[in-house]
Amino acid sequence: MTSEFMRDLLSKDEKITVEYKTCQFGIQEDVYETVCSFSNRYGGYIIMGTEDDGTPIGVKQNMVKDMKRNFVNQLNNPDKMSPTLYLSIEDFEYEGKILLWVYVPPTATVEKCGNRIYDRNEDGDMDITDSPIQLQNMYNRKSTTYAEHKIFPYVTKEDLCLDLMDKVRNLAKSKNPDHQWLTMSDEEILTSAGLWEKDFSSGIQGYNLAGVLLLGKDEVIRSCCPGYITDAIYRVENVDRYDDRLQVTTNLIEAYDLLMEFVAKHTSDKFCLIDNVNTSIRGIIAREVIGNILVHRDYSSAFPAKVIIEKDWLKTENWCIPRRHGNIMSDEFTPYPKNPLIQQFFANIGRTDTIGSGVRNLYKYTPIYSDGGKPELIEDDVFRITIPLDKMAADEAREQKTLSEREQKIYNMICENIHLSVEQVMVELDISRATVFRDYAKIKKVTGAMYDKKTSTWTL
Repeated sequence: MTSEFMRDLLSKDEKITVEYKTCQFGIQEDVYETVCSFSNRYGGYIIMGTEDDGTPIGVKQNMVKDMKRNFVNQLNNPDKMSPTLYLSIEDFEYEGKILLWVYVPPTATVEKCGNRIYDRNEDGDMDITDSPIQLQNMYNRKSTTYAEHKIFPYVTKEDLCLDLMDKVRNLAKSKNPDHQWLTMSDEEILTSAGLWEKDFSSGIQGYNLAGVLLLGKDEVIRSCCPGYITDAIYRVENVDRYDDRLQVTTNLIEAYDLLMEFVAKHTSDKFCLIDNVNTSIRGIIAREVIGNILVHRDYSSAFPAKVIIEKDWLKTENWCIPRRHGNIMSDEFTPYPKNPLIQQFFANIGRTDTIGSGVRNLYKYTPIYSDGGKPELIEDDVFRITIPLDKMAADEAREQKTLSEREQKIYNMICENIHLSVEQVMVELDISRATVFRDYAKIKKVTGAMYDKKTSTWTL
């Protein structure tokens, strides 16, 4: 730990991976709930000896030794933490005060505190013990196996749309004229692609969920994966409901074509020269967003994937198993395949490329298509992509990230007075409380400044 890193942790307010605790005279009970929630989500830092806004107040010097010992003992007490944990709690002198800090890594198993299960949500610890859906999502997230590997021993060739195999070969040939699948039988291709496998721990063998999703007949998919559906919505005139809708429940090979056609039907095409070839930019963008919701979604969840086309926006949503939290930037994305078998199959037939190329392509081609706009990719339990479709949307997105003159004045006041009350802003700028809070919502989104309802003050 360095002073610079501690200052960085204390300057960003509590969030999904940072928690402040006062703990001046001992370890508070809710510290262990935070340990549990961090273990069950992305991990994070707990800083003890600080106010809720990150102001260091320190812990009592004569309490440090007992606090560290008690912390370790409780983590190794199965009645308190299950499974038990071994974490290193350290003391650190910062601005003349003694702070205790601990980094909690995410665990491979579901962690319990006092026989209750906690999950992290933004800056809070949620008890989800009595929430079956949230518990199931957590166990799915913790699972070391992929849902696509689930074997269905009673699925036979007759349950698959093997008439699609000629199309598969043609697509593979378009990608690679010498592709090995061109000389294989249907069964050999399915085995080569890992769609038929044997579980060597149980001896069960047969077609797996990846094979069913890629080539299964509709009724077979419905039985093996009842939550599978992709909802495509066009919403321009009737913004409360929709102008056009397509609910896709067929196999992934045909679903891809149906969704690409839906996007083409309701968006304009724009061409540009790429390597002296006239190329459809819309086609590239649509290929990446459609490929993402089909290849990288969590098929163990019943959350319906969505493709939403609005007047100026293309948006998608799909449930995933997140490996991080927040906005994905083109230069910081670490690819992680959610369904490796499905991804590899799509790569073989030219519908996706290497893992991570989709993010780079969206950042490269969205500004060309929308006249300067940028995509937004948010990874969480629900993975969201937002693509501006024209200059108006691009300008709107930029405006949403730019403070007005009044908003900038408020932000400057926050910077000058780190504890700034709503009343001070109202008097200084002669505006109503409602206007202050409306401006604050924008300031929070653009700058990250936080408002503490307990003290009615802003903090950076």
